[in-house]
Parts: sequence; structure tokens; C-alpha cells
Amino acid sequence: MGFDLAGLKDALDRHGAVSRVVIADLRGSSPREVGAAMLVWSSGQSGTIGGGALELAAAQAARTGMTGLTRHALGPDLGQCCGGAVTLLTEHYEVADLDRIETDVIARPVRDAGLVEPPLAVRRVLNQARSQGLPPETQLLEGWMIEPVHRPTRQLWIWGAGHVGRAMVDVLAPMPDLALTWVDTSPDRFPEQHPPGVTVVPAADPASLVGYAPRDAEHLVLTYSHALDLELCHRLLSHGFHFAGLIGSASKWARFRSRLAALGHAPETIARITCPIGAPQLGKHPQAIAIGVAMRLLSSASVEDQQDKDIHA
Repeated sequence: MGFDLAGLKDALDRHGAVSRVVIADLRGSSPREVGAAMLVWSSGQSGTIGGGALELAAAQAARTGMTGLTRHALGPDLGQCCGGAVTLLTEHYEVADLDRIETDVIARPVRDAGLVEPPLAVRRVLNQARSQGLPPETQLLEGWMIEPVHRPTRQLWIWGAGHVGRAMVDVLAPMPDLALTWVDTSPDRFPEQHPPGVTVVPAADPASLVGYAPRDAEHLVLTYSHALDLELCHRLLSHGFHFAGLIGSASKWARFRSRLAALGHAPETIARITCPIGAPQLGKHPQAIAIGVAMRLLSSASVEDQQDKDIHA
């Protein structure tokens, strides 16, 4: 995770001024990791630094206008079972502040606001990040807070805005590494309000948009029309994808396999589509299907992250 600049912009558009609370450092166990953050305004908040007494105290302090670094021993100070100590950074933002925020890495002094030039250790981190083209780790270093601007690493296209599509978006939109594109046939298919950061695309011919999706995108096909579902599967198989899931029963998938074969797709290619999606043991309620799909997507991400770590070890 990094600095969610898009989320901050959206909160400022909605509320005018917000405080951002981020875990800057920790020792021992903690409900969340360094870089976990929440936004707080007078009547609400979004995000989480772990909940419980720590989050309650931090939100209350932010609403009083407090800024800067604070250290909290979770057991002795807050009565939590975690045995660690957490350093929080609270900063106040207004719309005008967006003009001075960098777009790739946000590094600023948090112990001495008068500092202009970063110390050598901070310059090394920033130079290494630029030379390698990789974001630095979120860290508090010699009185400076360093955070890469967060960018989603996975593109997820959801085809269909019916009951299951809406449940999918509600469950998956808060996941920070997912960038959601939501497609259906007309504007009135979508709810009046949708989660921030979701790209809503009404299109009379949704299948014509498949070519605009990145070839490493993930897709969930769950429209109101079996004919449209089939056309989307056909185009996805021709276009390429990282993952494609189709809502349906075993009998629907058997018919689709036959029809996709007739359209010229090889059996091993067709088998790349997952159908049915979700976890059947959870049931057929839209939210249950969404939870099952989210479990699958998050599990695959965990496996891929571990494989990536093994490769670079």
C-alpha cells in the first residue's frame, strides 16, 4: 500500500478538508502494517488503521485539529491485546494542498517542518527508487515520511450491473490493489451512487469494449443476457486475459463450451474460463457469490505475491 492520492482527492471533493492518519512506524505486533491509513473529517471517516481503541483515539484527536507524530503503546496506553507500539502521523489537507503533492513519491519532513533539503539517507532512498523505477517502501526515516503514491496493480473488469454485479462492486471496490471498470448496456442499469474510484462505462454494445481491456486484466462476466455472456467469452478468448470468470450453472457452461468450440476455440483455450464463479458451498445469494469470488481473487493474488518473492529471493 502507499499514499492513496486518488482517495484523498475524492474525500477533499466531498468534504472540503480532511485529516489523514497513517501508521508511520511500529514495534512488535499491530492490527495493521506501516502505511495503513485512514481519512477523517468532521462527520465521518474512511479507511482503517486497525480499528479498536487506537483508531477511535486517533480519529478523535484528528477532529480536534491535532497534527504530527504520536506514539501509542497498544497494551499499556490503550488496553489492547497487541503487544506492540505504533507511531502515527496525522496531517491536515485542504484542496489547495493537492497542488504541492508529488505524483510518484511523497517525501516530507514530519519532525521539523522547517527542513527543506532531505538528509542523505532519504536522498539515497529516493535516488535508488528513481534509478530502479521501483517504488520505495513506506517508512519514517530520520524525521521524514516517505510514501510511494499508490497505484492499483490489477485491472478488474466487471461485465454486468445487476444484483450480482452490484454485490461484486460493493465487496471488491475497497480492495486497494484493484482498479475496477464496470460495464453494462445503459446508464440506468447502474445504481445512482457507486463507490469512489470505480470507472462506470455504459455501452450499447459492451462486447465491443473487450479490445480496450489490458491483456493482463481480470474479468467477471455476469450480464443479464446469456447471448451477451457468450459473446463476451468469445471475444475475451480471442483477445487474451489473466483471468476470466463466468457466472452460471454446470449446464450453462456445458452449452457455452460447445458453442465456443463451434466458434473455433480449442478445448484447452476454453478451459481458461472459470465457470461457475464463486464458492458453491456459500450459496447463490448475490453477496455470497461476491464473497466467494473475492476469496478466489485474493487467494490468487497471495499465491502470485509469494511466487514473486521466491523469484527475487
